[in-house]
Amino acid sequence: MAYILSMKHHQATLETVGGKGMSLSKMLSAGLPVPDGFHVTTEAYRLFVNTNEIQPQIIDALDGLDPGNTAKLEAASLQISNMFKKGEMTDELKKEITAACQKLGNVPVAVRSSATAEDLPGASFAGQQETYLNIQGESEVLNAVKRCWASLWTARAISYRLINHIDQTTVALAVTVQKLIFSDAAGVLFTVNPVNGDRDEMLINAAWGLGEAVVSSLVTPDTIVVSKTSEKITSYETADKQLMTIRTAKGTKEVPVADSIRQKPALTGAQVEVLTKLGKTIEQYYQMPMDVEWALEKDQMYIVQARPITVLPPQWKPLEKGVIYTKGSLAEHLPSPVTPLFATLGMDLINQATHILWNHMFEDGVQKLWPEHGAYTTINGYTYMSCRFKPFLLITKSFSPKSIRRTYQKSVERSNKAQKEFAAVVTEWESKPMESMSAEQLLNGVRTVFGAACTYFTKIQLCLPAALTSETLLTKLFKGTAAKAGVPDISVLLLGMDTIALQSEKSLYKIGKWVSQYPDLSNYLRITPAADISRQFTSAVPPPMISDELWTQWKKQIQLHFVNYGRTAYEFDFSNPTPQEVLTPTFESIKSFATGQGESPLTRQAEAKKRRVEAAKAISNQLNGPRRKLFLKLLGWAQKTAPMREDVIFSMGMGHPVIRIMLNEVAQRLIKKGALSQPDEIYWLNETELSDLVNRLDRREILQDMTGTIPGRREEWKKNQSYTSPPEIPEKKKKNAHSNPEKPEIINGNTVLYGIGTSFGTVTAPACVLYGPADFEKFNTGDILIAVTTTPAWTTLFASASAVVTDIGGPLSHSSIVAREYGIPAVMATHSATRKIQTGQIITVDGKTGMVMIHEK
Repeated sequence: MAYILSMKHHQATLETVGGKGMSLSKMLSAGLPVPDGFHVTTEAYRLFVNTNEIQPQIIDALDGLDPGNTAKLEAASLQISNMFKKGEMTDELKKEITAACQKLGNVPVAVRSSATAEDLPGASFAGQQETYLNIQGESEVLNAVKRCWASLWTARAISYRLINHIDQTTVALAVTVQKLIFSDAAGVLFTVNPVNGDRDEMLINAAWGLGEAVVSSLVTPDTIVVSKTSEKITSYETADKQLMTIRTAKGTKEVPVADSIRQKPALTGAQVEVLTKLGKTIEQYYQMPMDVEWALEKDQMYIVQARPITVLPPQWKPLEKGVIYTKGSLAEHLPSPVTPLFATLGMDLINQATHILWNHMFEDGVQKLWPEHGAYTTINGYTYMSCRFKPFLLITKSFSPKSIRRTYQKSVERSNKAQKEFAAVVTEWESKPMESMSAEQLLNGVRTVFGAACTYFTKIQLCLPAALTSETLLTKLFKGTAAKAGVPDISVLLLGMDTIALQSEKSLYKIGKWVSQYPDLSNYLRITPAADISRQFTSAVPPPMISDELWTQWKKQIQLHFVNYGRTAYEFDFSNPTPQEVLTPTFESIKSFATGQGESPLTRQAEAKKRRVEAAKAISNQLNGPRRKLFLKLLGWAQKTAPMREDVIFSMGMGHPVIRIMLNEVAQRLIKKGALSQPDEIYWLNETELSDLVNRLDRREILQDMTGTIPGRREEWKKNQSYTSPPEIPEKKKKNAHSNPEKPEIINGNTVLYGIGTSFGTVTAPACVLYGPADFEKFNTGDILIAVTTTPAWTTLFASASAVVTDIGGPLSHSSIVAREYGIPAVMATHSATRKIQTGQIITVDGKTGMVMIHEK
């Protein structure tokens, strides 16, 4: 086996020259402008390792390593690096590398690592090993080759292989040595847009000097978006390029860019066109999206590296032409990717109820508006509301006199009636003897109760506009008058209403006061974390410090609270545990009230009422005649309908506890028959699979083991959760088409997000990102609550939060309303706070400007 191969050699395979080397050889052979050079093969690496007896020492150093233990990884890496540093190349190998350098003309070169497990479609391995630029002289090349070999064993490379289950004993490293391009400009080309996933867009990053400043993120490069079809530039964002990488006598260094070219485009239109054509050729050659590093020297474009793009965001494209998709209405209550059972059984029931509503609203026009896949569907796991785009029909039907009367008349009375009808269904099924019912009966019960929930939601859709309209009109017509009256925030007129969520909080407050009468129980709550209290609560045996009698009374207090206020849900996807199952927020609130740390909701409500009355009087005194009469009428309407908005949303999840009990009963029977291994696996089945299992279960037939299908679906769900779903599809084109609307800014080294400020105030505190009930245990008093959105069931968390930030929502969303009630800052509609902010980071929330700053350590 050869130790050195020319760049075009036919033996330049993955096994001999690694992923990077193989890619360069393929492109050079295809006639692409790749700088000439040679490969130091994996056989040379193995020769060095064997000659110096390094491999057994590597195996010993890696024994028992945990990929998450950074300190031990670094120690093992340093130990291995020293082995390579002390090792000696054979004379034969030195001669072959020296001869190859002389054949190149002893010019300055780039020495790049090329691993056998990198630049592959399934694992890019990008950035795991080292590159050395502007290496001059044969001895320096030899030294750089050894350093490349050692970089196979950096801490991050070892960890990467452990996590991806790559055999550490089989990996080897080749090295590519290429003529160095003395680039005037350099950067990266993505043959598809890696930001928004658009397959018809190419994205180019460009900066002055060598490309190291770009790939190492040392400089903010120009960002150019090109249409792949037309090859025309659709967006050119010129950055303030403050640094560049240049050659020195002994390598490279970063220097400031001259003021005259800092904000000058690094590429001309003609150069972008050349690069675009090269990118298309490379993509066609590899038959996959590619990440290409390029360099420009005296108007000659060179390709210095190309690798597959292994991770791309999904495309957010309409499923049907002429249909618009939004995150509004019920989709707003489904902020996370939905589980397979909800996406099938749940979505079908939602669409059935919605079709009845649309028939009621649009009558004979419904068929022109109804999409083939239904009013609600999933795209990349996320729920969207959809409708055929017929604006004239929508406007004429929605704003007809008949429709307006139907929507605004007796909205509170109609919402109360809908709640009672839904509650009757829930109560009926709660009283049924589930253990004696067949699996088919239980599944039909799930359909009945959730169908009632969907029908309830469609009914309140014709009630909620009254609350939204009354508050909007009140704000628009009298905001200026309120300011003159010394009322800076007109929303004070609607605070402190006795909603179900507030009643629930007052119930917890009373429990906290009851607890304070019993020193043993009070001390137990004080010294025990809420998460531990939650786990111990299910036990019949009390903690050592509490008597059996007191423990029984304590449990009765909590159970009574849930009888009155426990019929709700954190999220409309019934796969999510309910407040009766995730008890930590409940006990956190009781703890704070029992120890005197929490603010009394009774006092807060009384103070809000006082401010509300004083504000209304002050504004009214500024008015007279018809305007005063209009103000009082709108105020009365808004104050009557505002509590309804919160109450009806609180009740949306009324059926979820009994739905989950029924599904758990079915799941337990499937576990006994070997179809499942855990109760929650039932949510990862689709409706067809579950119906088939239920039928076979009741017929006492052998059931198929479904556990093998679950892990893949969970992984798909987690992958979808990492995406930021756009608020509408097709997405509106932004001025800078390369970026997401949530693209953050950098101010003084800190990342800044912008949203809508909906509750005034400024707070700096640790962030806590909550995707759902499973994350509630990590929320600490004083944290800033970061969520996609919140529902009334989340209200107990607000008592402990110092501020709230959400991805979606607006001034009239639940998160905003409750934040104003609690007097904490709130910023809505940041689009990506849950993705950009990490739990524990210190952030500043400005509820007036809508700014969220992430402080870098």
